[in-house]
Amino acid sequence: MVRANSKRKSDDMKKIKFLLLIFFSVFYLNKTVISAEIDIYKKIDLFGEVLEKINKEYVDEFNQSESMDSAINGLLQSLDPYSSYMSPKIFDEMQTETSGEFGGLGIEVSMEAGVVKVISPIDDTPASRAGLKAGDYIVKINDVQVQGKSLSEAVDLMRGPVGSGIELTVRRRGERKALTFNIIREVIQVQSVKSEIIDESIGYLRLTSFNDNSSDQIEKQIKKLKKNKNLNSFILDLRNNPGGLLSQAIKISDFFLENGEIVSTKSRKKSENRKWFAKKGDITDGKTLLVLINYGSASASEIVAGALKDHKRAIIVGENSFGKGSVQSIIPLKNRGAIRLTVAKYYLPSGKSISEVGVRPDIEVNEEGDDFRIKTDTDNQLNYAIKLLNG
Repeated sequence: MVRANSKRKSDDMKKIKFLLLIFFSVFYLNKTVISAEIDIYKKIDLFGEVLEKINKEYVDEFNQSESMDSAINGLLQSLDPYSSYMSPKIFDEMQTETSGEFGGLGIEVSMEAGVVKVISPIDDTPASRAGLKAGDYIVKINDVQVQGKSLSEAVDLMRGPVGSGIELTVRRRGERKALTFNIIREVIQVQSVKSEIIDESIGYLRLTSFNDNSSDQIEKQIKKLKKNKNLNSFILDLRNNPGGLLSQAIKISDFFLENGEIVSTKSRKKSENRKWFAKKGDITDGKTLLVLINYGSASASEIVAGALKDHKRAIIVGENSFGKGSVQSIIPLKNRGAIRLTVAKYYLPSGKSISEVGVRPDIEVNEEGDDFRIKTDTDNQLNYAIKLLNG
C-alpha cells in the first residue's frame, strides 16, 4: 500500500514538472515574441523620426512619397537580387498588353550591388546584336545613373517607343573602361525553339526561353529530327536562356529521362514543399545527349541541365551557369502596386541548391574572342561539342 502511494506521488510529481515545463516554455516563448514585436515597433518609430528630421532639415526639397517607395524597395532588395517593389504605374504597365506601343532591348536582368546586372541577352534581339553579354553591369541608362534606382524603375527607363534609341553604359569583367552601347528599341518577338541537322547525324536543338508552348515545340522538333535515319545524337543548347516557366522545364527534362526526380522546391511553409518526377519514356530513345550552358543560362535552364547531369543522362559542356535557383511570386498590394517576392528555392535531384552556385559543366569550354557569337563560325563551344560527338 505504501509502495502504491509512493508510486502515485512520484507520477503526480512527474505530471506537475511536465506541466510546469510547458507553462514556462510558453511563457518564455511568448515573452520572446512580445520582445521581438516591441523591437519592431521601436524601429518603426525610429524610421518615422528619421523621416521627420529629413523632412525638416534636409538641404533640398524632399519628396516623401518617392522616398517611402525607395525605402520599401530597399527592404525587399536586402533580401535577394530578385525581390522588388512595383509602384502602381509600373505594375499596371506590366499587366497591360501593349504590343507595338512599347519596344524593348531583349535582355533578362536582375539587381546586384545597386546596379542592373544582365542575366542573359536573348537571341536575335537588339541587345544580343549590339554585343551585350551575361554578367554585364548596366551603370547608366542614357544620362541617368542606375545607382539608387529600383529594378522596376531601371527597366521602365529601358522601355520606350519602337524605333527610339537608348544608350547604355556598361561595366564588364576584365575590361578597365566602361563600354557604351547605342541600341534601337524593337518589339521583342522570341522564337523559343530552333532545330537542324548538323554533320548529317547530330540533332541540334536551340532553346532560348521556357514559355507556354516550349515543350510542345521541342517535342515536335525532336520527332522531326528523328526522321533522319543517320541521327545518332542530340545537342540541347541552353546558352543565354534566362529561364521561364517551371512547368516547361519539368516537361522538357522528362523528354530525356526514363524515371527519377527532376526538381523539388522548398519554401518557408513545409506544407508547400513539392517534388516532380519523370514519367517512363525517353522520346530520344536514349541517344547520346550533350547540353550546352553558359553564364547566361539561368533558372529553368539550370533545372534542365542540373537534372540531366545528376541522372548522368547528358554531358554538360560550356561555362558555369548563372545561379538563379529561386521562385518569385507577384503579390498585389492595397495601393494597386505589387511586390515581386522570392517564395521558394529550387533543388536538384542530388539535393543541391542552384542559388548563387549554378550548374558546373562536366567539360569547361569558355567563350573565345571578342567576336564570339552563338551558332556562328566563331562559336568555339558548339564546335567543341560537334567534335566531341563525332569522336
